[in-house]
Amino acid sequence: MSGRESTRTTTPRLPGILLPSKAPALLGNLTYLIGLLDLLTGLLHSWRHRLLELTEVLPGALSDAAAAATVVAGVLLFVLGHSLKRRKRRAWRAAVALLGVSVVLHAAKVEPLSTLVSLGAVALLVRNRREFYALGDPSTRWRAVRAFLVLGTGSFLAGTAAIWMNRRHIVGGFPSFGDLVRELLYGAVGVSGPLQFTHSRAEDIVGSLLLGLGLMTAFTTTYLALRPAEPRPELTDDDDERLRMLMQRHADSLAYFNTRRDKSVVWSPTGKAAVAYRVVSGVMLASGDPLGDPEAWPGAIEAFLEEARNHAWTPAVLGCSEQAGTVWVRETGFTALELGDEAVVDTTTFTLQGRPMRNVRQMVGRIERAGYSVDVTRVRDVDPGVRDEAMKDASAWRSSDTERGFSMALGRLVDPVADPECVFVTARHDGVVRAFLQFVPWGDDGMSLDVMRRDSTAEAGVNELMIATALQRAPELGVRRVSLNFAAFRSALERGERLGAGPVLRMWRRVLLFASRWLQIESLYRFNAKFQPQWQPRFLVYPAAGDLPRVALASLEAEAFLVWPRLGRLNGAREAVGAR
Repeated sequence: MSGRESTRTTTPRLPGILLPSKAPALLGNLTYLIGLLDLLTGLLHSWRHRLLELTEVLPGALSDAAAAATVVAGVLLFVLGHSLKRRKRRAWRAAVALLGVSVVLHAAKVEPLSTLVSLGAVALLVRNRREFYALGDPSTRWRAVRAFLVLGTGSFLAGTAAIWMNRRHIVGGFPSFGDLVRELLYGAVGVSGPLQFTHSRAEDIVGSLLLGLGLMTAFTTTYLALRPAEPRPELTDDDDERLRMLMQRHADSLAYFNTRRDKSVVWSPTGKAAVAYRVVSGVMLASGDPLGDPEAWPGAIEAFLEEARNHAWTPAVLGCSEQAGTVWVRETGFTALELGDEAVVDTTTFTLQGRPMRNVRQMVGRIERAGYSVDVTRVRDVDPGVRDEAMKDASAWRSSDTERGFSMALGRLVDPVADPECVFVTARHDGVVRAFLQFVPWGDDGMSLDVMRRDSTAEAGVNELMIATALQRAPELGVRRVSLNFAAFRSALERGERLGAGPVLRMWRRVLLFASRWLQIESLYRFNAKFQPQWQPRFLVYPAAGDLPRVALASLEAEAFLVWPRLGRLNGAREAVGAR
């Protein structure tokens, strides 16, 4: 059965992805609300009892324990709300259990309204249980550390609120920050802290609450730390071999970048096509075009969407060509947004002669007269000493501490085992390497720019020298087409400066020029344009307008233009080496 036939039989399932029920989002928000209600009723328990004189209804110890447990349940429900909105099955089970506990606790404290709200939420969750089908996200034991930080912060705030509400019963009033921290830490393990209370009831309430919060944080962290870790998705050796076979027959200029080890892949039913992706902040982000036979792309797209549905991830595509974007939109009903253009040079017609190339020709000549020379060779032929030095230089010459790249960066440098067909270009001055480029294969007659690095003290124009030399010598390597840097929003920059450009386009161009102070938007466009390339548009494909902000943030995070401080990076995940 072909990929296209597979799509015809499975297309009716696509609306489940494109038009999801709103029940999980509503129930997630309701869980947030109930969690907040639990926090308030638990923290205000003693204050309400003083006003309404309900302490005689139940023994004080039971009432205080119920208040503490209600606060703990509220914190956990607040944490679960986001996972419920993402349709996570485990979150549904935990929420039903916690809301059931919340019903009992509110009933024990004689709170009929809160009891009914929690009971109603349980009923709605059970009624809509089929909406919560998503599998858990792949994770490691570092999730326990993140849970400890989140729950610890919540416990600190809740404990502080409880002490503040009982400040009238504290000897000396509300404590200093140091005494507050010690009271919270001691109370979390059931030990009396430095605070002294004038009323035993207030002391019991605060003590029960702090101990409950401490036990919740400890038990949750211990469970996550001891639970077997689920391995993060990565490209297997078998996937890598199959992808390379597909690229020999059907290759996009960005296809080779899908051999990065921090990506995963889904295959069409026929195995003739595949989609490489990474999950970033709940977005299943495909990179470039599907690999393989275009006739089998629909089958790979359906497999990709099915995987997204199973995990409740938002599917999106970053950097696909116009051909692939057309297929994605046709098969899914998604929306495409033009991101910019890829500069592609035909080496069979490239020349430094003529007026359009005058500036490049003069710059190349000046750098050559300064004593620079260029070597162009396959990675398999690079001297080991040169390779070791390049690895050191790559880190030293990087403009920031962050390694960037996802859709247009390989993440490996001068690797003769994994990438023997890559092309390595070096610029030397007095025998010392001052700059280098790495190109990855593009089919059997092309290459795409991966890494471009130079010493900050090298002469300006050394990059132009390396690229011009690589383009001139490309036919010797059997290379007919070369993909250079990606120019984001090129058409807006170009059309916005033309005579007759409208006010909206001119304003958009000004915004891009302003952003270029920090991001290489205009400079990359001007640099690419020097070589008189053909411009090939690249697109972002996403489900709906409401998903665009989330997809855009995930794309920026994947390319490392947006970096969050997170402990997951300590797990040793490899980042891309360089950015196009």
